[in-house]
Amino acid sequence: MVVIRLARGGAKARPFFNIVVADKRERRDGRFIERLGFYNPVARGAEEGLRIAQDRLTYWQGVGAQASPVVERLIKQAAAKLVA
Repeated sequence: MVVIRLARGGAKARPFFNIVVADKRERRDGRFIERLGFYNPVARGAEEGLRIAQDRLTYWQGVGAQASPVVERLIKQAAAKLVA
C-alpha cells in the first residue's frame, strides 16, 4: 500500500518534515517514491511553514494513496490558506 506521510528531518529541537509518498513497509525516514512538499512547525515571521504540490497530491490520491491523519490535517490547512 502507498501512503502519504511525514518524514522527519532537521536538527535536534528544530524539526522539519518532508511530505512524502512511500510504501507503507518502509521506515519513517527511509526510502520514498516522491517528495510532495514540506512542513516546518517552527517557522517564524515571513518563513514559509507549509507547501504542498496540489497537482501531485491529487494524482497520488487518484491512484489510491492514503494520507496519514496528520497529513490530512495539513492538506485541509493548506486548502484553507489557498481560499483565504
